[in-house]
Amino acid sequence: MAIYPKLIIDALRNVRYPGTGTDIVEMGMVSDDIHIDGMKVNLSLLFEKPNDPFIKSVVKACETAILTFADPNIEIKGNIEVKTKQVAAPKPEKLLPQVKNIIAISSGKGGVGKSTISVNLAVALAKKGYKVGLLDADIFGPSVPKMMKEEEARPLLEPIDGKELIVPIERYGVKMLSIGFFVKKEEAIVWRGAMAGNALKQLIGEANWGDLDYFLIDFPPGTSDIHLTLVQTLAITGAVVVSTPQEVALADARKGVNMFTNEKVNVPILGLVENMSWFTPAELPENKYYIFGKDGAKALAEELNVPLLGQIPIVQSIREGGDAGEPVALKEDSVTGIAFGRLADNFVASVDRRNDGQAPTQKVDVKIK
Repeated sequence: MAIYPKLIIDALRNVRYPGTGTDIVEMGMVSDDIHIDGMKVNLSLLFEKPNDPFIKSVVKACETAILTFADPNIEIKGNIEVKTKQVAAPKPEKLLPQVKNIIAISSGKGGVGKSTISVNLAVALAKKGYKVGLLDADIFGPSVPKMMKEEEARPLLEPIDGKELIVPIERYGVKMLSIGFFVKKEEAIVWRGAMAGNALKQLIGEANWGDLDYFLIDFPPGTSDIHLTLVQTLAITGAVVVSTPQEVALADARKGVNMFTNEKVNVPILGLVENMSWFTPAELPENKYYIFGKDGAKALAEELNVPLLGQIPIVQSIREGGDAGEPVALKEDSVTGIAFGRLADNFVASVDRRNDGQAPTQKVDVKIK
């Protein structure tokens, strides 16, 4: 007589779980992994709890039922494995459900112009018609308020669905929040990591960000517990890593990439941005002087098989725009405006590839030198 799974399942329909009157097949206690090798049968029973008081009696009843209703020659004794049902934990409520893409903008070290890139990228995206939010997550050195000409701004609260939510400051078409809006600009912020993390969670989850195409987060430089708090709090679409071409900065950029692609974090890299790529004097617009080295981030991007989203030159107007709170990306027809416009286009394309499943999402093998 041939033995097949349906024969075993039909036999087990004669076994009822004590106290319910329902057979174990109907209750979903019989796993699908029934394995048959000749007359030898292996199967698994699924119980709600590992300490179920009826485990032994149900297993014994199953053995008897198979031998009685299927075939007395079946080898079943000792071949029934007991497992506990895997109950999926309830998914936490998604933060920022109206935001399509959450982007981390990071750097391995300070001083490479990460905030400058964040601000101008946000403005360039807004100029192209996208709905953009910008969170200044650099708790200990917030610079977005000054770079967006909003140092004196103080966000208000508004009641929404019974909750008091922070209203982001809006400038140049970009919604933004920063811890700099809530402290005096001349005072140092002396907080432990947990306090900084909780403050950022408030700026994210207790603010009325509304519908956004891109929510850019200007991360603090380096790698810290604030970074971990943010990636564990939000479903981040991908990360952009900013570096200068010099070897010292590139070594830290590697560490930044490694942090995001670490299996415990697993955030895909959308690309690298090379800032301060070359210096061009205003009086010699065709000349390029590679003060910090040439194409360093470009070479790193090729090595890591990630896109190079843009190369931004050292131009006096970028510094002046940041100090004056008038990002150069506002002037779309200028040399710097064109550069940030191209960066925005490449950024959007990289995000689209990521969302279409075309961008590399596997762990990048980053060797720390």
